Amino acid sequence: VSTQSTGMLYLVGLGLGDVKDITVKGLEVVRTCDQVFLEAYTSLLISSETSELESYYNKKIQIADREVVESGCECILGPAKEQNIAFLVVGDPLGATTHTDLILRAVERDIPYKVIHNASIMNAIASTGLQLYNFGETVSICFWKENWRPTSFVDKIIANLKRGLHVLCLLDIRVKEIDWTKMVRGQKVYEPPQYMSVNTAVQQILEHLKERGAEDGDVLSEDSLAVGVARLGSDKQTIISGTLRQLADTEFGEPLHSLCIVGKLHALEADMLRHFAVDKSVIPVL
Repeated sequence: VSTQSTGMLYLVGLGLGDVKDITVKGLEVVRTCDQVFLEAYTSLLISSETSELESYYNKKIQIADREVVESGCECILGPAKEQNIAFLVVGDPLGATTHTDLILRAVERDIPYKVIHNASIMNAIASTGLQLYNFGETVSICFWKENWRPTSFVDKIIANLKRGLHVLCLLDIRVKEIDWTKMVRGQKVYEPPQYMSVNTAVQQILEHLKERGAEDGDVLSEDSLAVGVARLGSDKQTIISGTLRQLADTEFGEPLHSLCIVGKLHALEADMLRHFAVDKSVIPVL
């Protein structure tokens, strides 16, 4: 008896801003699928609610949170053996390793898949004026907790800067995280959503730099240049450059935020940073 799949798993990028940022190809696929899931924890659409997506796509959308995606994805992959399933991802579908894992699970089950790409923070960050080929390893900065303060992200930033490379820092998003201190009789209690701001990220960097003392102070300090971005790709996007000390006290507004630490500057990059600067005098003239 043949067990060959007659369905298809589509991973569809939604872009960064709102409901209309989906590609034409992506929209055509979504409208023909039997079921549509929206991944809702590695990122979120800045300017659109799920109801707006449903109206625009003319499809009912099921939310796929962390528990769904990381616990085997049975409700997604099960039907994909015989149905066409769309898995919607804000940005580009392969911007997070979680989605690569979903593809591998599909392959194990002989479920064919297609990826429909879109813009993501990984390329839209060029809006800052920093050139994409001058970026090094991307760094994630997570929220510190009272008894958990990882600092390896600072080491990675410094390693990039020593090579003259810019550093894109992706800032923590905590959605539907279990609050283990409030578990009652086996019932799950979730923490309220948290979205890290540029200010929090910079404060954590500066706090750790104080703890390090003079070590690598010539590479990364409160006077290092950086660029904060908020709501990139939307009509309300904000881009502000300055020193880390300046950005710590700069208001960026609503999420989502990202941070770039500036490496060796090209003259054109410096000109663009000056355009976005809190204080133009801190940006070198090259």
